[in-house]
Amino acid sequence: MKKLKLSTSQLIAKQPVKELGFKSTDDLENYVGILGQERATSAIQFGVAMHRTGYNIYVMGESGTGRMSYLRKYLESEAKRQTSPDDWIYINNFDNTREPKVLTLPAGEGEPLQKAFDQFIDSLMLTFPAAFENPTYQQKKSVIERDFNRSYDHAIDLIEQEALKRDIALFREAGSLSFTPMHQGKAMDETEFAQLPDKKRSKFNKDISELESMLNDSLVELPQWKRESNEKLQKLNQETIDQAMEPLLKPLKKEYSNQKPVLDYLEAVKNHLHRTVIDILADDRNMESKDDSTKRQSLVELYAPNLLIGHSTTGAAPVVYESHPNYKNLFGRIEYASEMGALVTNYRQICPGSLHKANGGYLLLDANKLLEEPFVWEALKRALKEKELTIESPYSEMGLLNTITLNPESIPLNIKIILVGSRDIYYLLQQLDPDFHEMFRVLVDFDDRIIRDKESVHAFAQLLKNRADDEKYPALTATAVARLVEHSSRMAEHQGEMSAKIGDLFDLLAESDFIRRMSRGRKINNEHIDRALAAKSERTGRVSQQILDEMIEGSILIDTEGEKIGKINGLTVMSIGDTSFGSAARITAAVYPGSQGIVDIEREVSLGQAIHSKGVMILTGYLGSKYAQKFPLAISASLTMEQSYGYIDGDSATLAELCCLVSALTATPIKQGFAVTGSMNQHGEVQAIGGVNEKIEGFFDLCNARGLTGEQGVIIPATNLRNLMLHQKVVDAVKAGKFSVYAVSHADEAMELLTGCKTGSLNTKGQYTKGSINYKVLERLKEISELSKESS
Repeated sequence: MKKLKLSTSQLIAKQPVKELGFKSTDDLENYVGILGQERATSAIQFGVAMHRTGYNIYVMGESGTGRMSYLRKYLESEAKRQTSPDDWIYINNFDNTREPKVLTLPAGEGEPLQKAFDQFIDSLMLTFPAAFENPTYQQKKSVIERDFNRSYDHAIDLIEQEALKRDIALFREAGSLSFTPMHQGKAMDETEFAQLPDKKRSKFNKDISELESMLNDSLVELPQWKRESNEKLQKLNQETIDQAMEPLLKPLKKEYSNQKPVLDYLEAVKNHLHRTVIDILADDRNMESKDDSTKRQSLVELYAPNLLIGHSTTGAAPVVYESHPNYKNLFGRIEYASEMGALVTNYRQICPGSLHKANGGYLLLDANKLLEEPFVWEALKRALKEKELTIESPYSEMGLLNTITLNPESIPLNIKIILVGSRDIYYLLQQLDPDFHEMFRVLVDFDDRIIRDKESVHAFAQLLKNRADDEKYPALTATAVARLVEHSSRMAEHQGEMSAKIGDLFDLLAESDFIRRMSRGRKINNEHIDRALAAKSERTGRVSQQILDEMIEGSILIDTEGEKIGKINGLTVMSIGDTSFGSAARITAAVYPGSQGIVDIEREVSLGQAIHSKGVMILTGYLGSKYAQKFPLAISASLTMEQSYGYIDGDSATLAELCCLVSALTATPIKQGFAVTGSMNQHGEVQAIGGVNEKIEGFFDLCNARGLTGEQGVIIPATNLRNLMLHQKVVDAVKAGKFSVYAVSHADEAMELLTGCKTGSLNTKGQYTKGSINYKVLERLKEISELSKESS
């Protein structure tokens, strides 16, 4: 069995410091790009360069691989090669204020237009009402009023002359006309009139009635006179306003002579000002109630352009990351103000979203956050399909927003969406949403592992230099880089690979620098790395230490010496938060005559999950195919993992369970100084498992705490050799002969190690060596089968 025992060189892939070729990272150049992600970078380059519809990008992979930071840097570098997109401006629609119009201007021209309108409004404030105080205007206005008064007075004079002929006076009071009888040139009061003879009173009444009719006939054209007078006054006002505004609008028209939409808007503003100048700036009734700031704000709310998105003339295409992709943050919103208890809004209250800001460029979104928000996914697909960006409230369609809102004109959408998410979300969207593939045709898959070779190690060292420079750390020594390479391989659980989770390694680097500063070291070396790892293990090791203490004191029954029948030490991995640790677990087996088969107690009590139960069922296939070829397999056995009170999953205990079952079946004791891990198929071949380093170290810690005897060790699958990156304390113990690690390829090899007995092989007659373990198993199964026949 010596050939199954692993040497110290097989337990860890050390990084020779001499092979690095430098003394510290000061000797290195900065690294450009992203480490070990050639497939992903090629896909990104294709997706960004492909401008056809539907070629949006989905980036998947583990967080911490540097995917987001690389994406932003790459997109920003590509964006610098592109021109800035147009500016987008919302303006008032005077024909229908609920449907604001949109203006587009070349990049950088939106803000000057906004400032020009601010100056225009200031000029309006200075020009009006001063323009109406001009003597020429006042003179023309007086002529219009005089013409109206002349016609009115002429009609009244004719009636008044007729009234005087009949001794009746015409009185004008507060805009009303009335007739009163006279006596000797004086108007009579009611008492005097009552004392007149009836005949005279009747005559006065008749004359007054006739005069009133004559007055009505003469003033029948009064509304027409008034209308004509108002039309003349309105025309005068318009001419005055046009004359006053012409020098104000002339610079704007000249500046935007090649922008027809702007010229059309200026013409609409000019026509609308015919009303608002009178109402806001020149109405004497309002001048006392409104101060200048209120008047100016009224003009701003009517005419000032709402610059939704502006860009720099020397800028590049926008690159936007939306950290909170809810509906309003993506698609924009319409804000409201409360007036007299009612919600009101206008085109100036339209606010942009991330899609507006990134229009003409790139928008990065977190897929998980995006799908958590209501209405957003469907709205985003609709916008991408229609290539239009519409600002609307999804809540109004549900009746949750009961107020008048706006329906702004849509904006053309030209954007590249980059979704960043997990593999699970990608495959789920592929399966459930038929539109997803049509819109996100480019997949960028970031690998979570990097091939460990000379080139990648050197690039990794350069990347560490980048980080140290960015964070103002001192240089790393070559020993520190070598230690980080080894730890990266441990994270990847592979001697020939390194972890692509650079973020975790950067965190370790920060903690190492903290320890360096505490110890006043000049550079970060391997001791600082080791102390940082030990400190993290200490911080997160409460649960593992508690379990270890319970094993040492005997609360959890685990033997590390002696021999037992039907008992074996299996190995498990527990994950709590961001830490994982290995722990031994006792597996026991009981065998007795019957035909119930192998009973998985964990499954029977609903603690064993599917994969674990599958591993137990494989045992029946193995026993049947190897031993029960000439008689029926009739066996009753039970297997359980003792003192386990939670769910159990995985098939890494299959090898241990088989060895335990064979021990119970043949009454062969198992050495308790061993712990076993490994999956197995129905032919007895041992298969690789996960968490091999944590499992070995978990059992080593228990043995070390009780005292290493040199007879203790762990049996693992031979296919896990490449995954070994053990802690130095285990390597040192193996080197000193105090602990052993064995790698097996078949269950028979594990059984020989555990029992010290030969398993035996089939001879030419198809029989196992007499006295061997396989011989005992065959005889015992045959015996149980005979007992089952007799009992039936």
